[in-house]
Amino acid sequence: MFKNLIVSAMVAVSVVLSTVLAPGVAQAEDDPDFLTIAVGKFDVFRDRESDAEIRLDYRFGNKFWIFKPFITTAYVTNNSSFIGAGVLADIYLGRRFVLTPQFSPTWWRGKTSNLDLGHELEFRSRLELAYRFDDRSRLGISIDHSSNAGLGDGNPGVESVMLNYSISMDSLRGLFK
Repeated sequence: MFKNLIVSAMVAVSVVLSTVLAPGVAQAEDDPDFLTIAVGKFDVFRDRESDAEIRLDYRFGNKFWIFKPFITTAYVTNNSSFIGAGVLADIYLGRRFVLTPQFSPTWWRGKTSNLDLGHELEFRSRLELAYRFDDRSRLGISIDHSSNAGLGDGNPGVESVMLNYSISMDSLRGLFK
């Protein structure tokens, strides 16, 4: 029940903020591509697995209406991993704070004696709140939920809480000039 409440809340917040606060998205017209690295706790609410997750995202700056595409991959210290692609929306809350709901279908590999997500195809939703620095890099925290949406025999789902750092690809390229 707690898992369903979290998922419902994340979806509701994402939909409301994406529509009601859409003018805040316009503040990001010049946002570049970002490389995001994230580290955090996997299976944070039920603690069936006491593992760390490391994630790497490439977030494209090009927008389609209010959405931006991204690709993602992650490794969990229990030898699980996933790769996927999805969409996100940057919602600017003033000049410094950015709320970013995200959704991505992912291909999941791995299971343990304590955790089997029930299907290789998992749908990952994420809500991130980040602080935006003058150079447009961001430091934030996110909560993720992965679920197979009932495609498998079981659908336990799993949540992660992550610390995220996003650096613009412009800044990253500048380091190598």
